[in-house]
Amino acid sequence: MTASKTGELPSGEQSLLRRAVAAAAIGNCTEWYDFGVYAYVATYVGAAFFPGDNTTAQTLSAFGAFALSFLLRPLGSLFFGPLGDRIGRQRVLAITILLMSGSTFVIGLLPEFGTIGYFAPILFLLCRMLQGFSTGGEYGGAATYIAEYAPTKRRGFYGSWLEFGTLVGFGLGALVPTALILSLSDPAMHSWGWRIPFLIAGPLGGVGLYLRKKLEDTPAFKHLEQSHNIAKSPLKSMLVDHWRTLLVLMGIVVIINVGNYTLLTYMPTYLKQTLNISDTAALIPLIIVIVLLLVLITFVGRLSDTVGRKPVFLSACICFIVLPIPAFMLIAQGSWITTLLGLTLLGLCHVQLIGPLAATLPAMFPTKVRYAAFSIGYNVATSAIGGTTPLINDAMVELTGNNFFPAYYLMGAAALGIIPVLLMKETAGRPLDEGEAATDAATAKTA
Repeated sequence: MTASKTGELPSGEQSLLRRAVAAAAIGNCTEWYDFGVYAYVATYVGAAFFPGDNTTAQTLSAFGAFALSFLLRPLGSLFFGPLGDRIGRQRVLAITILLMSGSTFVIGLLPEFGTIGYFAPILFLLCRMLQGFSTGGEYGGAATYIAEYAPTKRRGFYGSWLEFGTLVGFGLGALVPTALILSLSDPAMHSWGWRIPFLIAGPLGGVGLYLRKKLEDTPAFKHLEQSHNIAKSPLKSMLVDHWRTLLVLMGIVVIINVGNYTLLTYMPTYLKQTLNISDTAALIPLIIVIVLLLVLITFVGRLSDTVGRKPVFLSACICFIVLPIPAFMLIAQGSWITTLLGLTLLGLCHVQLIGPLAATLPAMFPTKVRYAAFSIGYNVATSAIGGTTPLINDAMVELTGNNFFPAYYLMGAAALGIIPVLLMKETAGRPLDEGEAATDAATAKTA
């Protein structure tokens, strides 16, 4: 990619960049569609696959399966990350979207516990584990793909479209179950309605696979191939030469994931089951907040290109320390207006984290280990913190009787998150590595 001094690309390269961004973002869309669906139909999934009459226990079992699938994400990143640094980003991303969407689709076809007994939860867990394994190679690869295509001065803007895909996917994953819950009877939802959102993942993944198969690999990876500089052991190089940066990345990912999985995954269950808020007052406000984040996220990404990534991340951490208590006080009032206001406060905190995310973390590592280092660091932290967030929140609210526990969890994660944010190097406006720096210098010389 050759950019001018203003960061603009020739029209042909601009078109290629847009297609690359779309192909990368649709995988994230598919991943978070699954999470959105799971968040909204967790109670139905628990009743379908886990025995017993205790709704709380069944929901905890469903969230336990959700958390268990995250244990496979580090293994997936250990497999797909180094593979992406050896054979290319495009090939691996085609595999991950096929496995992600396929495993989600199959869940919609599985027989329930009442039909095949304990084989039902076993098959369900296997699908969730395959989904987690393939997801381990998805986000790191998609973010790396966009970062290596985007011009240096606009990496924040283009990277924010990956998280735009996240929000679109979660929005679809929230909207489809919401429409079904509000239009179908409860027996119909328990009988067959919960399956429909999972089945939609099949064609969604098919579109993503088609787009990814049409793309070439990134210019940065091609440069490595042409210069015969591909790392023989990306994992060894990452651990020996970049372990400090890896720890900083994992620290940043902790607050991002606590925010993600509290707001987008746990909140629907919290509103309905813990606060006993009606379906309309619980589901509609979150969808409105997602739309608001969709409007804001690319502006936040562009802002990080101007003021830097660190100031935006620091602002997010401070907001997550100050605003969760007022937000949960508003949500606890129970009306859809106060719920909307409380969720909006949390959303404004969170968009500052995810806006610059895809531009920041891949740029922390050189091209030869970028896919592996980002994927492994991101997914180890996500497995430990992200996947367990709904389970911890639900269990601690049940154990302590304190409905504000999720607020305290957010505040604690944000307080810890400030440390790695201060330690990270500013990446805004800087080339990804020496190869890109040489390209930028040659472009500027001829411009």
